Amino acid sequence: MNKKKGTVSSLRSIVLFFKEEKFKITFGSFLVLLSIYMILAFISYFFNWQADQDFSWAKVFSGPDIIVENHAGKIGAWMSSLMLNRWFGIASFSIPIYLAIYGLKLLGMEIQSMGKIFINLSIVTILLSVFLSFIFPAKVSFLGSGPGGAHGFYLNQWLRASLGIAGTAFLLIILILAYFLYSFKNSLKLLSFNKKDLPKQEPEMEVAPSDEISPEPEILKTEAKEEIDISVDIPEEIPEENQDEVQLIVEQRPEEETSNNTIIQADYDPTLDLSSYKYPSLKLLRDHETGNSTVSNDELIKNKNKIIDTLAHYKITIDKIKATIGPTVTLYEIVPAPGIRISKIKNLEDDIALSLAALGIRIIAPIPGKGTIGIEVPNLQPRIVGMKNVLSSKRFQECNYELPIALGKTISNETYVVDLAKMPHLLVAGATGQGKSVGLNAIIASLLFKKHPAQLKFVLVDPKKVELTLFTKIERHFLAKLPDTEEAIITDTQKVITTLKSLTQEMDQRYDLMQLAQVRDIKEYNHKFIKRNLNPEKGHRYFPYIVLVIDEFADLIMTAGREIVDPLARLAQLARAIGIHLIIATQRPTTNIITGSIKANFPARLAFRVISVIDSRTILDMSGANQLIGKGDMLISTGSDVTRLQCAFIDTPEVEELTEYIGSQRGYSQAHLLPEVDEVQSEAAVVDLQKKDPKFEEAARLVIQTQQGSTSMIQRKLALGYNRAGRIVDQLEAAGILGPFEGSKARAVLIQDELSLEHILKGLE
Repeated sequence: MNKKKGTVSSLRSIVLFFKEEKFKITFGSFLVLLSIYMILAFISYFFNWQADQDFSWAKVFSGPDIIVENHAGKIGAWMSSLMLNRWFGIASFSIPIYLAIYGLKLLGMEIQSMGKIFINLSIVTILLSVFLSFIFPAKVSFLGSGPGGAHGFYLNQWLRASLGIAGTAFLLIILILAYFLYSFKNSLKLLSFNKKDLPKQEPEMEVAPSDEISPEPEILKTEAKEEIDISVDIPEEIPEENQDEVQLIVEQRPEEETSNNTIIQADYDPTLDLSSYKYPSLKLLRDHETGNSTVSNDELIKNKNKIIDTLAHYKITIDKIKATIGPTVTLYEIVPAPGIRISKIKNLEDDIALSLAALGIRIIAPIPGKGTIGIEVPNLQPRIVGMKNVLSSKRFQECNYELPIALGKTISNETYVVDLAKMPHLLVAGATGQGKSVGLNAIIASLLFKKHPAQLKFVLVDPKKVELTLFTKIERHFLAKLPDTEEAIITDTQKVITTLKSLTQEMDQRYDLMQLAQVRDIKEYNHKFIKRNLNPEKGHRYFPYIVLVIDEFADLIMTAGREIVDPLARLAQLARAIGIHLIIATQRPTTNIITGSIKANFPARLAFRVISVIDSRTILDMSGANQLIGKGDMLISTGSDVTRLQCAFIDTPEVEELTEYIGSQRGYSQAHLLPEVDEVQSEAAVVDLQKKDPKFEEAARLVIQTQQGSTSMIQRKLALGYNRAGRIVDQLEAAGILGPFEGSKARAVLIQDELSLEHILKGLE
């Protein structure tokens, strides 16, 4: 298996080498110079062919005592003799011509399809070779085999014997004529013209499909069906005897600016601001494969016998047993004899673990989709699954997920790749030292290897202040933060609260814009924006995905409590459609940390080894996480399915090299800024109309004119911040100009004309 993967990786690297710009320039220059060398050798052969016509390849490596007359040396003499004498004669000049054209194409010259050029030159070479041999018979000793070469000589002799001289001549004429007719479309027009197509004094001009031109001005159409405004200037009085001699002047005027022709614009490319950005290379990662990573036959047979003996001790017989070797554990699938109850085997979990003297025994009874019972037994020498090995897999490289995450490998050694956009949020739990932080680094690294900085932003929360600081280097590329904040990695609890509220405002703004765009999710919205169907002047913008990562959720709950849970629950419920996804990790998966509202909105759960079965049931709703062996051994639940994985290992130096590579490139001027959040105000606070915003009257007139009362509209039209626009909307509601807030519906405009508005404004003075 490893040899096959190594071969595929080597082939991929070879293909990438041939696609490099340096190789194209080098090889293209070589082909151009080679073609010049061949032409020089061919021309020299015309004058020295008698001396060099029998020069063979073996003589090329001879000593200096053998001399040739060709100015291109021994190789030139051999090549000229081969192509001009033994192949196609003078028609062999097509070979260096094709090489020169291909070389110029590699050097960047715009040239039509090389396939068509190759076919045309091949046909011309064959026809010209036979034609020259037909015109100059074999008795003419020019270029040895004649100007058509050995190919033309032998083929011409065969045609003469089969068809005779006249038949061969007719066949060549028909083939040459057919080639020109099919290769040059205008050749038929040259053969099919009549007198009407030839004007007497003016150059020929085709203005309509018909042969006659109407004397009346009219709009004519070309083949492309575009309207052309044509005016015909004709003298008012034309003597009848001179009508045939009067010239018809056709003036084609350019289209006016009011033309209805649609201007086709190129698609918007969000990556243009960082067009020079280079994706990280897998060379930044290291190979972590251990030497003795396979399970020996002795170990397999020993475990099999112990399982059979333990079950037999309790009078449980089995008909069949099968082993699937994984990187960390081996799955033994057993088929019990008829009449054996599954629950009886399930209750023997601890007894089997005792007989095997192994930690981490897990029984799956039954295996979903199979009529077998699974017993997972840890390997004596577990194998490390390197991040490089996982990311280089075909499954990850060729996946088209929006947010692909390579978590590790399954028991069957398959790379496990999921789409965070479909999950849509992930809850991670595990005791200290069991691989939780490495798992978070693997998740972030997967996204960094696949996404452009314009497509993805991270909001990183690290209350412990030591786990996510490695990603500070990519602040100007992939991180998002609050305005006027120095550090992009959030460590202060109060800033976490503000950041979550800012994300909820970002969510509300995106939903307002999606409502205007009449789309349902971020994918449809961005597709419309890329196709330039949305106007940026109306506030529309490209939406990057935002991934919120909280490394230690328990610390936040202990210090902030409900102020953290409420906005987080709202984001978990609503943010998936607009591209905001949450990854929350904790080392204490207790019920007071992972509440019911959190669990309800996090269907995807990732569990490393936990201390107790209660913690396992809290995170997975089932036991099993307490029976893992640690060091990256984990269970992932995506609904009803639970899969055991070995997490991909990425070491701290690898993360440093990855972030250093990205951070050293040209980035944006600053991190992606989230919406500004004001200090928390009481919802019951009374709006004081004596302290109206300076933009209050302007906003009121705007609302009346547009009959729209949304916060986002006022924000866009008046170039205000979201919070200030929201306060103006509250003041408009208090003044009786707008109706109350009605959820996702727009506020009702209670005033229909500006005259009524003026009465309200005078009353507020």
